[in-house]
Amino acid sequence: MSTPANPSAVADRLKPLGFGPTTGPVYLNLGPAALVDHALRRHEGELTDTGALMCDTGAFTGRSPKDRFIVQDGGTESSVWWGDINIPFAPDKFDQLHQKMVAYLADKEVFVRDAYAGAHPGYQLRLRVVNELAWHNLFCYNLFLRPEAGVDTSWLPDFSIINAPGFLADPAVDGTRQPNFAIINFTKKLILIGGTGYAGEMKKGIFGVLNYLLPHEHHTLPMHCSANVGPGGDTAIFFGLSGTGKTTLSADPHRGLVGDDEHGWTPEGGIFNFEGGCYAKVIDLSREKEPEIWDAIRFGSIVENTRFVPGTHTVDYANKSVTENTRTAYPIDFIANAVEPSVAGTPQNIFFLTADAFGVLPPISKLDKSHAMYLFMSGYTAKVAGTEMGITEPQTTFSACFGAVFLPLHPTKYAEMLGRKMDENPDINVWLVNTGWTGGAYGTGQRMKLNYTRAMITAALTGKLDEVKFRPHPVFGVMVPGAVPGVPSEILDPRNTWADKAAYDKTAGDLAEKFVANFQKYAASASEEILAGAPHVAAKVAVEA
Repeated sequence: MSTPANPSAVADRLKPLGFGPTTGPVYLNLGPAALVDHALRRHEGELTDTGALMCDTGAFTGRSPKDRFIVQDGGTESSVWWGDINIPFAPDKFDQLHQKMVAYLADKEVFVRDAYAGAHPGYQLRLRVVNELAWHNLFCYNLFLRPEAGVDTSWLPDFSIINAPGFLADPAVDGTRQPNFAIINFTKKLILIGGTGYAGEMKKGIFGVLNYLLPHEHHTLPMHCSANVGPGGDTAIFFGLSGTGKTTLSADPHRGLVGDDEHGWTPEGGIFNFEGGCYAKVIDLSREKEPEIWDAIRFGSIVENTRFVPGTHTVDYANKSVTENTRTAYPIDFIANAVEPSVAGTPQNIFFLTADAFGVLPPISKLDKSHAMYLFMSGYTAKVAGTEMGITEPQTTFSACFGAVFLPLHPTKYAEMLGRKMDENPDINVWLVNTGWTGGAYGTGQRMKLNYTRAMITAALTGKLDEVKFRPHPVFGVMVPGAVPGVPSEILDPRNTWADKAAYDKTAGDLAEKFVANFQKYAASASEEILAGAPHVAAKVAVEA
Protein backbone atom coordinates (compact mmCIF):
# COMPACT_ATOMS: atom_id res chain seq x y z
CA MET A 1 0.00 0.00 0.00
CA SER A 2 1.29 3.46 -0.89
CA THR A 3 2.27 5.95 1.81
CA PRO A 4 1.06 9.57 2.06
CA ALA A 5 2.98 12.23 0.17
CA ASN A 6 5.74 14.36 1.63
CA PRO A 7 4.03 17.10 3.71
CA SER A 8 5.95 19.93 2.05
CA ALA A 9 5.03 18.71 -1.44
CA VAL A 10 1.41 18.52 -0.33
CA ALA A 11 1.43 21.98 1.22
CA ASP A 12 2.96 23.54 -1.89
CA ARG A 13 0.19 22.10 -4.05
CA LEU A 14 -2.76 22.66 -1.73
CA LYS A 15 -2.01 26.14 -0.42
CA PRO A 16 -2.95 27.90 -3.72
CA LEU A 17 -6.28 26.03 -3.51
CA GLY A 18 -7.07 27.55 -0.13
CA PHE A 19 -5.99 24.65 2.07
CA GLY A 20 -4.14 25.15 5.31
CA PRO A 21 -2.45 22.35 7.29
CA THR A 22 -4.28 19.03 6.86
CA THR A 23 -4.47 16.31 9.50
CA GLY A 24 -5.61 13.52 7.20
CA PRO A 25 -3.26 11.58 4.88
CA VAL A 26 -2.78 13.09 1.43
CA TYR A 27 -1.75 10.92 -1.52
CA LEU A 28 -0.10 12.61 -4.48
CA ASN A 29 -0.13 11.43 -8.11
CA LEU A 30 -0.66 7.74 -7.35
CA GLY A 31 -0.67 5.26 -10.20
CA PRO A 32 -3.60 2.97 -11.07
CA ALA A 33 -2.45 0.00 -8.95
CA ALA A 34 -2.14 2.08 -5.78
CA LEU A 35 -5.45 3.83 -6.41
CA VAL A 36 -7.23 0.53 -6.98
CA ASP A 37 -5.75 -0.77 -3.71
CA HIS A 38 -7.03 2.29 -1.85
CA ALA A 39 -10.45 2.06 -3.49
CA LEU A 40 -10.80 -1.59 -2.47
CA ARG A 41 -9.55 -0.88 1.05
CA ARG A 42 -12.09 1.92 1.39
CA HIS A 43 -14.88 -0.26 -0.05
CA GLU A 44 -15.41 2.11 -2.95
CA GLY A 45 -15.74 -0.71 -5.46
CA GLU A 46 -15.03 -4.29 -6.51
CA LEU A 47 -12.87 -5.89 -9.15
CA THR A 48 -14.49 -7.50 -12.17
CA ASP A 49 -13.18 -10.71 -13.69
CA THR A 50 -11.28 -8.64 -16.29
CA GLY A 51 -9.54 -6.60 -13.57
CA ALA A 52 -11.57 -3.40 -14.00
CA LEU A 53 -12.75 -1.55 -10.90
CA MET A 54 -16.55 -1.48 -10.63
CA CYS A 55 -17.94 1.50 -8.69
CA ASP A 56 -21.28 3.15 -8.06
CA THR A 57 -21.86 6.89 -8.35
CA GLY A 58 -24.62 6.96 -5.73
CA ALA A 59 -27.84 8.92 -6.07
CA PHE A 60 -26.61 10.72 -9.19
CA THR A 61 -26.04 8.42 -12.17
CA GLY A 62 -25.69 11.29 -14.63
CA ARG A 63 -24.94 14.98 -14.76
CA SER A 64 -27.32 17.40 -13.04
CA PRO A 65 -27.40 20.42 -15.41
CA LYS A 66 -29.74 22.45 -13.22
CA ASP A 67 -27.15 22.32 -10.44
CA ARG A 68 -24.27 23.57 -12.59
CA PHE A 69 -23.36 27.20 -12.03
CA ILE A 70 -20.86 29.81 -13.21
CA VAL A 71 -19.71 32.58 -10.90
CA GLN A 72 -20.96 35.91 -12.22
CA ASP A 73 -18.42 38.66 -11.66
CA GLY A 74 -16.67 41.45 -13.51
CA GLY A 75 -14.81 38.98 -15.71
CA THR A 76 -17.84 36.96 -16.83
CA GLU A 77 -20.83 39.27 -16.56
CA SER A 78 -20.74 40.48 -20.16
CA SER A 79 -19.13 37.45 -21.85
CA VAL A 80 -21.05 34.40 -20.60
CA TRP A 81 -24.30 33.30 -22.26
CA TRP A 82 -26.44 33.53 -19.12
CA GLY A 83 -29.73 31.66 -18.80
CA ASP A 84 -31.04 28.21 -17.97
CA ILE A 85 -27.77 26.61 -19.08
CA ASN A 86 -25.22 28.97 -17.55
CA ILE A 87 -26.83 29.81 -14.23
CA PRO A 88 -25.19 32.71 -12.38
CA PHE A 89 -23.71 32.16 -8.91
CA ALA A 90 -22.69 34.86 -6.45
CA PRO A 91 -18.95 35.27 -5.77
CA ASP A 92 -19.44 35.51 -2.00
CA LYS A 93 -21.47 32.31 -1.94
CA PHE A 94 -18.71 30.57 -3.90
CA ASP A 95 -16.11 31.73 -1.38
CA GLN A 96 -18.30 30.50 1.45
CA LEU A 97 -18.69 27.06 -0.11
CA HIS A 98 -14.98 26.94 -0.88
CA GLN A 99 -14.08 27.54 2.77
CA LYS A 100 -16.58 24.94 3.93
CA MET A 101 -15.23 22.32 1.53
CA VAL A 102 -11.63 22.95 2.57
CA ALA A 103 -12.62 22.58 6.23
CA TYR A 104 -14.58 19.41 5.42
CA LEU A 105 -11.57 17.78 3.73
CA ALA A 106 -8.95 18.94 6.26
CA ASP A 107 -9.06 15.77 8.40
CA LYS A 108 -9.89 13.25 5.64
CA GLU A 109 -7.88 11.09 3.29
CA VAL A 110 -7.35 13.13 0.14
CA PHE A 111 -6.09 12.14 -3.29
CA VAL A 112 -4.35 14.85 -5.31
CA ARG A 113 -3.51 14.67 -9.01
CA ASP A 114 -1.51 16.89 -11.35
CA ALA A 115 -2.64 16.51 -14.94
CA TYR A 116 -3.42 18.59 -17.98
CA ALA A 117 -6.02 18.99 -20.70
CA GLY A 118 -5.06 19.49 -24.33
CA ALA A 119 -2.76 17.18 -26.30
CA HIS A 120 -1.35 20.07 -28.35
CA PRO A 121 1.56 21.67 -26.42
CA GLY A 122 0.51 25.16 -27.45
CA TYR A 123 -2.99 24.83 -26.03
CA GLN A 124 -2.56 22.90 -22.81
CA LEU A 125 -4.33 23.63 -19.53
CA ARG A 126 -2.38 22.54 -16.45
CA LEU A 127 -4.70 20.99 -13.89
CA ARG A 128 -4.73 20.07 -10.23
CA VAL A 129 -7.50 17.87 -8.83
CA VAL A 130 -8.30 17.18 -5.17
CA ASN A 131 -10.51 14.14 -4.65
CA GLU A 132 -12.24 12.71 -1.63
CA LEU A 133 -12.55 9.32 -3.36
CA ALA A 134 -9.69 7.17 -4.63
CA TRP A 135 -11.68 5.92 -7.61
CA HIS A 136 -12.44 9.50 -8.66
CA ASN A 137 -8.70 10.16 -8.70
CA LEU A 138 -8.26 7.07 -10.89
CA PHE A 139 -10.98 8.47 -13.16
CA CYS A 140 -8.92 11.67 -13.47
CA TYR A 141 -5.79 9.63 -14.20
CA ASN A 142 -7.68 7.92 -17.02
CA LEU A 143 -9.57 10.85 -18.51
CA PHE A 144 -7.11 13.74 -18.23
CA LEU A 145 -3.70 13.76 -19.86
CA ARG A 146 -0.88 12.23 -17.85
CA PRO A 147 2.44 14.09 -17.59
CA GLU A 148 5.40 12.05 -18.77
CA ALA A 149 7.53 10.36 -16.13
CA GLY A 150 10.08 12.70 -14.61
CA VAL A 151 8.23 15.91 -15.52
CA ASP A 152 8.08 18.39 -12.63
CA THR A 153 4.39 19.00 -11.94
CA SER A 154 4.75 21.28 -8.92
CA TRP A 155 3.28 23.94 -11.16
CA LEU A 156 0.81 26.66 -10.37
CA PRO A 157 -2.22 25.17 -12.12
CA ASP A 158 -4.18 26.97 -14.81
CA PHE A 159 -7.34 25.46 -13.34
CA SER A 160 -8.18 23.22 -10.38
CA ILE A 161 -11.01 21.00 -9.17
CA ILE A 162 -12.01 20.25 -5.58
CA ASN A 163 -14.41 17.31 -5.57
CA ALA A 164 -16.03 16.07 -2.35
CA PRO A 165 -19.11 13.89 -2.94
CA GLY A 166 -19.64 13.57 0.81
CA PHE A 167 -19.95 17.33 1.27
CA LEU A 168 -23.53 18.60 1.05
CA ALA A 169 -24.42 22.26 0.60
CA ASP A 170 -27.19 23.92 2.55
CA PRO A 171 -29.26 25.52 -0.23
CA ALA A 172 -30.86 28.07 2.08
CA VAL A 173 -27.44 29.29 3.23
CA ASP A 174 -25.10 28.49 0.33
CA GLY A 175 -27.15 29.66 -2.64
CA THR A 176 -27.39 26.30 -4.40
CA ARG A 177 -30.60 24.70 -5.65
CA GLN A 178 -29.98 21.37 -3.93
CA PRO A 179 -27.25 19.87 -1.69
CA ASN A 180 -25.33 18.84 -4.84
CA PHE A 181 -23.53 21.37 -7.04
CA ALA A 182 -20.87 21.96 -9.68
CA ILE A 183 -19.63 25.56 -9.83
CA ILE A 184 -17.05 27.09 -12.19
CA ASN A 185 -15.19 30.23 -11.12
CA PHE A 186 -13.21 31.63 -14.06
CA THR A 187 -11.65 34.42 -12.02
CA LYS A 188 -10.32 32.09 -9.29
CA LYS A 189 -9.66 29.30 -11.84
CA LEU A 190 -11.42 26.76 -9.66
CA ILE A 191 -14.27 24.26 -9.94
CA LEU A 192 -16.12 23.10 -6.83
CA ILE A 193 -18.08 19.84 -7.01
CA GLY A 194 -19.98 18.47 -4.05
CA GLY A 195 -22.85 16.18 -3.15
CA THR A 196 -22.61 14.00 -6.25
CA GLY A 197 -20.51 10.93 -6.97
CA TYR A 198 -20.96 11.16 -10.75
CA ALA A 199 -17.39 11.34 -12.03
CA GLY A 200 -18.41 12.85 -15.36
CA GLU A 201 -19.01 16.20 -13.65
CA MET A 202 -15.21 16.63 -13.46
CA LYS A 203 -14.43 16.01 -17.11
CA LYS A 204 -17.38 18.09 -18.30
CA GLY A 205 -16.41 20.88 -15.92
CA ILE A 206 -13.01 21.17 -17.61
CA PHE A 207 -14.69 20.91 -21.02
CA GLY A 208 -16.81 23.94 -20.07
CA VAL A 209 -13.67 25.80 -19.05
CA LEU A 210 -12.01 25.08 -22.41
CA ASN A 211 -15.18 26.08 -24.26
CA TYR A 212 -14.81 29.50 -22.66
CA LEU A 213 -11.04 30.01 -22.77
CA LEU A 214 -10.07 28.64 -26.18
CA PRO A 215 -12.22 30.93 -28.38
CA HIS A 216 -11.34 33.93 -26.20
CA GLU A 217 -7.61 33.42 -25.79
CA HIS A 218 -6.52 31.17 -28.67
CA HIS A 219 -9.08 31.63 -31.50
CA THR A 220 -9.55 27.87 -31.31
CA LEU A 221 -12.88 26.12 -31.88
CA PRO A 222 -13.74 23.72 -29.03
CA MET A 223 -15.88 20.81 -30.19
CA HIS A 224 -18.02 18.14 -28.55
CA CYS A 225 -16.88 15.49 -30.99
CA SER A 226 -14.86 12.33 -31.46
CA ALA A 227 -12.13 12.08 -34.08
CA ASN A 228 -10.18 9.49 -36.00
CA VAL A 229 -7.58 9.31 -38.77
CA GLY A 230 -7.41 7.02 -41.79
CA PRO A 231 -4.37 5.15 -43.10
CA GLY A 232 -3.72 7.99 -45.55
CA GLY A 233 -3.83 10.64 -42.85
CA ASP A 234 -7.35 11.90 -43.54
CA THR A 235 -9.10 13.19 -40.43
CA ALA A 236 -12.79 12.77 -39.58
CA ILE A 237 -14.71 14.29 -36.68
CA PHE A 238 -18.05 13.16 -35.24
CA PHE A 239 -20.32 15.61 -33.41
CA GLY A 240 -23.12 14.35 -31.24
CA LEU A 241 -24.62 14.24 -27.79
CA SER A 242 -24.13 11.29 -25.46
CA GLY A 243 -25.64 8.12 -26.87
CA THR A 244 -25.66 9.15 -30.54
CA GLY A 245 -22.58 7.09 -31.39
CA LYS A 246 -19.53 9.36 -31.07
CA THR A 247 -17.49 6.76 -29.21
CA THR A 248 -18.83 3.73 -31.05
CA LEU A 249 -18.44 5.11 -34.57
CA SER A 250 -15.01 6.65 -34.02
CA ALA A 251 -13.62 3.39 -32.57
CA ASP A 252 -12.92 1.99 -36.03
CA PRO A 253 -10.33 -0.82 -36.26
CA HIS A 254 -9.25 0.50 -39.67
CA ARG A 255 -8.62 4.05 -38.47
CA GLY A 256 -6.55 5.56 -35.68
CA LEU A 257 -8.51 6.99 -32.74
CA VAL A 258 -7.61 10.58 -31.87
CA GLY A 259 -10.25 10.87 -29.15
CA ASP A 260 -13.84 10.02 -28.32
CA ASP A 261 -15.45 13.18 -26.95
CA GLU A 262 -13.71 16.58 -26.85
CA HIS A 263 -11.38 18.31 -29.32
CA GLY A 264 -10.07 21.69 -30.39
CA TRP A 265 -9.57 22.99 -33.96
CA THR A 266 -6.62 25.38 -34.01
CA PRO A 267 -6.09 28.49 -36.16
CA GLU A 268 -3.28 26.58 -37.89
CA GLY A 269 -5.82 23.98 -39.03
CA GLY A 270 -5.02 20.92 -36.93
CA ILE A 271 -7.19 19.31 -34.27
CA PHE A 272 -6.21 17.96 -30.87
CA ASN A 273 -7.83 15.89 -28.15
CA PHE A 274 -8.59 17.62 -24.85
CA GLU A 275 -8.40 14.33 -22.93
CA GLY A 276 -6.19 11.36 -22.24
CA GLY A 277 -8.89 8.73 -22.14
CA CYS A 278 -12.38 7.61 -23.08
CA TYR A 279 -15.65 7.65 -21.17
CA ALA A 280 -17.93 5.29 -23.05
CA LYS A 281 -21.46 4.06 -22.46
CA VAL A 282 -21.54 0.29 -21.92
CA ILE A 283 -25.24 -0.54 -21.82
CA ASP A 284 -25.69 -3.75 -23.86
CA LEU A 285 -21.97 -3.77 -24.68
CA SER A 286 -20.74 -6.86 -26.52
CA ARG A 287 -17.40 -7.92 -27.96
CA GLU A 288 -19.07 -8.60 -31.32
CA LYS A 289 -20.48 -5.07 -31.73
CA GLU A 290 -17.74 -3.00 -30.07
CA PRO A 291 -14.56 -5.09 -29.72
CA GLU A 292 -12.24 -2.11 -29.10
CA ILE A 293 -14.23 -0.88 -26.11
CA TRP A 294 -14.77 -4.42 -24.80
CA ASP A 295 -11.05 -5.19 -24.82
CA ALA A 296 -10.22 -1.85 -23.15
CA ILE A 297 -12.12 -2.80 -19.98
CA ARG A 298 -9.28 -4.34 -18.02
CA PHE A 299 -7.13 -3.56 -14.97
CA GLY A 300 -6.86 0.20 -14.65
CA SER A 301 -10.26 0.79 -16.22
CA ILE A 302 -13.40 1.74 -14.32
CA VAL A 303 -16.96 0.57 -14.90
CA GLU A 304 -19.73 2.67 -13.35
CA ASN A 305 -23.13 1.57 -12.05
CA THR A 306 -22.97 -1.88 -13.62
CA ARG A 307 -23.92 -5.17 -11.94
CA PHE A 308 -22.46 -8.67 -11.95
CA VAL A 309 -24.02 -11.79 -13.36
CA PRO A 310 -25.29 -13.42 -10.13
CA GLY A 311 -22.66 -15.58 -8.44
CA THR A 312 -19.81 -14.23 -10.58
CA HIS A 313 -17.61 -11.19 -11.03
CA THR A 314 -18.58 -10.98 -14.71
CA VAL A 315 -20.28 -7.73 -15.65
CA ASP A 316 -23.83 -8.06 -16.96
CA TYR A 317 -23.86 -5.24 -19.47
CA ALA A 318 -27.57 -5.73 -20.16
CA ASN A 319 -28.44 -4.93 -16.55
CA LYS A 320 -30.22 -1.56 -16.31
CA SER A 321 -31.27 -1.87 -12.67
CA VAL A 322 -29.18 1.13 -11.59
CA THR A 323 -29.29 3.22 -14.77
CA GLU A 324 -29.05 2.97 -18.54
CA ASN A 325 -26.11 5.37 -18.26
CA THR A 326 -23.62 2.66 -17.32
CA ARG A 327 -20.12 3.68 -18.37
CA THR A 328 -16.47 2.77 -18.56
CA ALA A 329 -13.46 5.07 -18.18
CA TYR A 330 -10.05 4.01 -19.51
CA PRO A 331 -6.83 5.61 -20.81
CA ILE A 332 -6.86 6.15 -24.56
CA ASP A 333 -3.87 3.86 -25.03
CA PHE A 334 -6.11 0.96 -23.93
CA ILE A 335 -7.47 1.25 -27.49
CA ALA A 336 -5.01 -0.62 -29.69
CA ASN A 337 -5.13 1.86 -32.59
CA ALA A 338 -5.08 5.07 -30.53
CA VAL A 339 -3.07 7.94 -32.00
CA GLU A 340 -0.49 9.35 -29.58
CA PRO A 341 0.01 12.21 -29.17
CA SER A 342 -3.68 12.76 -29.84
CA VAL A 343 -3.34 15.33 -32.60
CA ALA A 344 -4.30 15.26 -36.28
CA GLY A 345 -4.62 17.43 -39.36
CA THR A 346 -7.51 19.43 -40.77
CA PRO A 347 -10.71 17.34 -40.99
CA GLN A 348 -11.75 16.24 -44.44
CA ASN A 349 -15.12 14.87 -43.26
CA ILE A 350 -17.41 16.18 -40.53
CA PHE A 351 -20.32 14.06 -39.30
CA PHE A 352 -23.27 15.40 -37.30
CA LEU A 353 -24.78 12.45 -35.46
CA THR A 354 -28.42 12.65 -34.44
CA ALA A 355 -30.71 10.08 -32.88
CA ASP A 356 -33.89 11.25 -34.60
CA ALA A 357 -36.73 10.04 -32.40
CA PHE A 358 -39.29 10.95 -35.07
CA GLY A 359 -37.77 8.73 -37.78
CA VAL A 360 -37.90 11.63 -40.25
CA LEU A 361 -34.29 12.45 -41.16
CA PRO A 362 -32.38 10.40 -43.76
CA PRO A 363 -29.81 7.92 -42.46
CA ILE A 364 -27.12 9.95 -44.24
CA SER A 365 -27.23 13.24 -46.13
CA LYS A 366 -24.74 15.84 -47.33
CA LEU A 367 -24.80 19.47 -46.16
CA ASP A 368 -23.76 22.71 -47.74
CA LYS A 369 -22.37 25.50 -45.56
CA SER A 370 -25.76 27.05 -44.74
CA HIS A 371 -27.33 23.77 -43.72
CA ALA A 372 -24.20 22.80 -41.79
CA MET A 373 -24.22 25.99 -39.73
CA TYR A 374 -27.99 25.88 -39.16
CA LEU A 375 -27.99 22.23 -38.09
CA PHE A 376 -24.88 22.80 -35.97
CA MET A 377 -26.63 25.59 -34.09
CA SER A 378 -29.80 23.52 -33.82
CA GLY A 379 -28.04 20.41 -32.50
CA TYR A 380 -31.12 18.23 -32.89
CA THR A 381 -31.13 14.76 -31.39
CA ALA A 382 -32.87 12.75 -28.68
CA LYS A 383 -31.59 12.63 -25.12
CA VAL A 384 -30.78 9.02 -24.42
CA ALA A 385 -32.18 7.34 -21.31
CA GLY A 386 -30.08 7.77 -18.19
CA THR A 387 -27.65 10.40 -19.49
CA GLU A 388 -29.24 13.02 -17.28
CA MET A 389 -31.27 12.69 -14.13
CA GLY A 390 -34.96 12.06 -14.81
CA ILE A 391 -34.58 10.91 -18.42
CA THR A 392 -36.02 7.39 -18.66
CA GLU A 393 -36.60 7.16 -22.41
CA PRO A 394 -35.42 9.09 -25.48
CA GLN A 395 -36.70 12.67 -25.54
CA THR A 396 -36.51 15.13 -28.41
CA THR A 397 -34.07 17.94 -27.73
CA PHE A 398 -32.26 20.77 -29.45
CA SER A 399 -28.80 21.31 -27.99
CA ALA A 400 -26.80 24.02 -29.69
CA CYS A 401 -23.53 22.84 -31.26
CA PHE A 402 -24.40 19.32 -30.07
CA GLY A 403 -23.47 20.31 -26.53
CA ALA A 404 -25.30 23.46 -25.35
CA VAL A 405 -24.95 22.45 -21.71
CA PHE A 406 -21.18 22.85 -22.04
CA LEU A 407 -21.16 26.23 -23.82
CA PRO A 408 -20.40 29.30 -21.72
CA LEU A 409 -20.54 31.54 -24.83
CA HIS A 410 -23.45 32.22 -27.16
CA PRO A 411 -23.88 29.43 -29.77
CA THR A 412 -23.42 31.85 -32.67
CA LYS A 413 -19.80 32.28 -31.56
CA TYR A 414 -19.08 28.59 -32.20
CA ALA A 415 -21.21 28.34 -35.37
CA GLU A 416 -19.45 31.31 -36.94
CA MET A 417 -16.08 29.75 -36.12
CA LEU A 418 -17.21 26.53 -37.84
CA GLY A 419 -18.35 28.53 -40.87
CA ARG A 420 -14.93 30.21 -41.11
CA LYS A 421 -13.27 26.80 -40.96
CA MET A 422 -15.41 25.66 -43.90
CA ASP A 423 -14.50 28.81 -45.86
CA GLU A 424 -10.81 28.22 -45.18
CA ASN A 425 -11.11 24.56 -46.21
CA PRO A 426 -13.61 24.37 -49.11
CA ASP A 427 -12.98 20.65 -49.74
CA ILE A 428 -14.46 19.62 -46.37
CA ASN A 429 -17.51 17.36 -46.61
CA VAL A 430 -20.18 17.74 -43.94
CA TRP A 431 -22.68 14.93 -43.37
CA LEU A 432 -25.80 14.50 -41.25
CA VAL A 433 -26.13 10.91 -39.99
CA ASN A 434 -29.30 9.66 -38.32
CA THR A 435 -28.39 6.94 -35.82
CA GLY A 436 -31.96 7.04 -34.48
CA TRP A 437 -35.17 5.62 -35.86
CA THR A 438 -36.37 4.44 -39.26
CA GLY A 439 -39.71 3.12 -40.44
CA GLY A 440 -41.58 5.26 -37.93
CA ALA A 441 -41.10 7.26 -34.78
CA TYR A 442 -39.77 5.94 -31.47
CA GLY A 443 -42.18 3.23 -30.28
CA THR A 444 -43.25 2.32 -33.84
CA GLY A 445 -40.12 2.25 -35.96
CA GLN A 446 -36.79 0.53 -35.38
CA ARG A 447 -33.38 1.88 -34.40
CA MET A 448 -31.06 2.19 -37.38
CA LYS A 449 -28.82 -0.86 -37.67
CA LEU A 450 -25.27 -0.12 -36.57
CA ASN A 451 -23.77 -2.05 -39.50
CA TYR A 452 -25.71 0.14 -41.93
CA THR A 453 -24.51 3.32 -40.22
CA ARG A 454 -20.93 2.07 -40.30
CA ALA A 455 -21.26 1.24 -44.01
CA MET A 456 -22.58 4.72 -44.79
CA ILE A 457 -19.80 6.43 -42.87
CA THR A 458 -17.17 4.21 -44.52
CA ALA A 459 -18.57 5.07 -47.94
CA ALA A 460 -18.32 8.78 -47.14
CA LEU A 461 -14.79 8.44 -45.78
CA THR A 462 -13.51 6.44 -48.73
CA GLY A 463 -14.96 8.68 -51.42
CA LYS A 464 -17.53 6.14 -52.62
CA LEU A 465 -20.25 8.79 -52.49
CA ASP A 466 -18.35 11.24 -54.69
CA GLU A 467 -20.00 10.00 -57.90
CA VAL A 468 -23.40 9.14 -56.45
CA LYS A 469 -26.42 11.23 -57.43
CA PHE A 470 -28.03 13.24 -54.64
CA ARG A 471 -31.45 14.82 -54.40
CA PRO A 472 -32.69 17.39 -51.88
CA HIS A 473 -34.99 16.33 -49.07
CA PRO A 474 -38.28 18.18 -49.74
CA VAL A 475 -38.56 19.55 -46.19
CA PHE A 476 -35.04 19.81 -44.75
CA GLY A 477 -33.14 20.59 -47.94
CA VAL A 478 -30.27 18.24 -47.13
CA MET A 479 -28.89 16.20 -50.03
CA VAL A 480 -29.86 12.52 -49.93
CA PRO A 481 -27.74 9.94 -51.83
CA GLY A 482 -29.48 7.59 -54.22
CA ALA A 483 -27.21 4.65 -53.35
CA VAL A 484 -24.65 3.65 -50.73
CA PRO A 485 -22.53 0.48 -51.04
CA GLY A 486 -23.63 -2.17 -48.54
CA VAL A 487 -26.86 -0.41 -47.60
CA PRO A 488 -30.36 -1.24 -48.93
CA SER A 489 -31.41 1.64 -51.16
CA GLU A 490 -34.96 1.65 -49.81
CA ILE A 491 -33.82 2.90 -46.37
CA LEU A 492 -31.96 5.93 -47.77
CA ASP A 493 -35.21 7.81 -48.34
CA PRO A 494 -36.87 7.77 -44.91
CA ARG A 495 -40.35 8.29 -46.39
CA ASN A 496 -40.05 4.96 -48.17
CA THR A 497 -39.58 3.14 -44.84
CA TRP A 498 -42.93 4.30 -43.47
CA ALA A 499 -46.02 2.20 -44.20
CA ASP A 500 -48.17 5.34 -43.90
CA LYS A 501 -46.65 7.93 -46.22
CA ALA A 502 -49.13 10.63 -45.20
CA ALA A 503 -48.12 10.10 -41.58
CA TYR A 504 -44.47 10.60 -42.57
CA ASP A 505 -45.28 13.84 -44.39
CA LYS A 506 -47.14 15.21 -41.39
CA THR A 507 -44.41 14.16 -38.96
CA ALA A 508 -41.72 15.70 -41.17
CA GLY A 509 -43.65 18.96 -41.28
CA ASP A 510 -44.16 18.91 -37.53
CA LEU A 511 -40.45 18.37 -36.95
CA ALA A 512 -39.59 21.20 -39.33
CA GLU A 513 -41.83 23.50 -37.30
CA LYS A 514 -40.01 22.44 -34.14
CA PHE A 515 -36.69 23.37 -35.77
CA VAL A 516 -37.98 26.80 -36.75
CA ALA A 517 -39.54 27.42 -33.34
CA ASN A 518 -36.34 26.40 -31.56
CA PHE A 519 -34.22 28.67 -33.77
CA GLN A 520 -36.23 31.77 -32.92
CA LYS A 521 -33.99 32.43 -29.91
CA TYR A 522 -30.95 32.63 -32.22
CA ALA A 523 -32.54 34.25 -35.28
CA ALA A 524 -31.72 37.83 -34.33
CA SER A 525 -28.02 36.96 -34.02
CA ALA A 526 -27.81 34.64 -37.02
CA SER A 527 -26.62 35.70 -40.46
CA GLU A 528 -28.70 35.31 -43.62
CA GLU A 529 -26.36 32.51 -44.65
CA ILE A 530 -27.19 30.55 -41.50
CA LEU A 531 -30.93 31.22 -41.81
CA ALA A 532 -30.84 29.89 -45.39
CA GLY A 533 -30.30 26.42 -43.92
CA ALA A 534 -33.71 26.34 -42.23
CA PRO A 535 -36.21 23.63 -43.20
CA HIS A 536 -39.11 24.48 -45.49
CA VAL A 537 -42.10 24.53 -43.18
CA ALA A 538 -44.35 25.41 -46.10
CA ALA A 539 -43.53 22.03 -47.65
CA LYS A 540 -45.79 20.44 -45.05
CA VAL A 541 -48.79 22.37 -46.35
CA ALA A 542 -47.94 21.59 -49.93
CA VAL A 543 -47.69 17.86 -49.22
CA GLU A 544 -50.96 17.79 -47.28
CA ALA A 545 -52.75 19.76 -49.98
